[in-house]
Amino acid sequence: MAAHRKSTRFRLESLALPVIQAPMAGGPSTPQLAAAVSGAGGLGFVAAGYKTAAAMRAEIEAVRSQTDKPFGVNLFVPQASVISPASLQQYADSLAPDAERFGVSLGEPRHDDDDWDQKLEALLDLAPAVVSFTFDIPETSVVEALQHRGMYVIATVTDREEALQALAAGADAVCVQGPEAGGHRGTFKPDAPAPLVPLHGILGGLSDLEVPLIAAGGIASSEHTRAALAVGAVAVQAGTAFLRADEAGTKPTHRAALSASDHFTTTAVTRAFSGRNARGLYNGFMRRHDGDAPYGYPEIHHLTTPLRAAAAAAGEPEWLNLWAGINYRDTREGSAVAILESLAP
Repeated sequence: MAAHRKSTRFRLESLALPVIQAPMAGGPSTPQLAAAVSGAGGLGFVAAGYKTAAAMRAEIEAVRSQTDKPFGVNLFVPQASVISPASLQQYADSLAPDAERFGVSLGEPRHDDDDWDQKLEALLDLAPAVVSFTFDIPETSVVEALQHRGMYVIATVTDREEALQALAAGADAVCVQGPEAGGHRGTFKPDAPAPLVPLHGILGGLSDLEVPLIAAGGIASSEHTRAALAVGAVAVQAGTAFLRADEAGTKPTHRAALSASDHFTTTAVTRAFSGRNARGLYNGFMRRHDGDAPYGYPEIHHLTTPLRAAAAAAGEPEWLNLWAGINYRDTREGSAVAILESLAP
């Protein structure tokens, strides 16, 4: 096992408020949101997923222009393809009527690495205080290179096996994501079924590990924060709670749906939008395609991108991926600082 390292620049215990703004790829996470949260004593995050290395670099520099406090950058770790051409074609055929409805063509279902090598180069150049990884943990040499530049490395995990892999790679901390969380599951296996053990159960099973634990999944109030800290977490990570923040880049259609609890009455886990399990408000697209959607990330993500963009532009929430955790009803509008303070223990 790699030696456990502590960053000389950042420690979770140094946060004035033990609350992390989750990196939310696809628009909600903005430099303004990250800067506001970090500036108020929490830890803000830039979401590098789906962006080029150049775009990520620009966002890091934008946060630095707004605050001198530590903040984090999250990367998706690339994985091997798990879908066959036949399954892709079958699902594309199933989606054709939806694309026709919005007058768009489906996207190219390509497999890519999300500009991985170039992003690592940019991180080693810019050295933000914190880097986190989702969907896997990089090899030890990558983790050590980042730490050598002073970065604090966090791995997103969903069970004990993944946590042990993260420790073996040398991660400084693990973000423990429970099934209550909105958005993509951070499982290392892209076609793994959604785990059923709740967040507090996973945390309890990791209490013997000598590593700081961050609790993620369903954190939407100070009560949720206190409960997570009581079972061993050093800090909590909240995403859905910040979706309605003034500084967030959440699509207007998504914002409106979060407050329409009379229409969207529950959340569910689906792979219909991206080919990877993710939790969102249960809507018509999920009802229509949950039964025939295969695993296949990022191919299916790219396949449905034009359809989702058209639905967002048309204000049609029934065809949009409305990522949200189970406690979405507890979200509030307002400044990021006010929301951060509402999550403080």
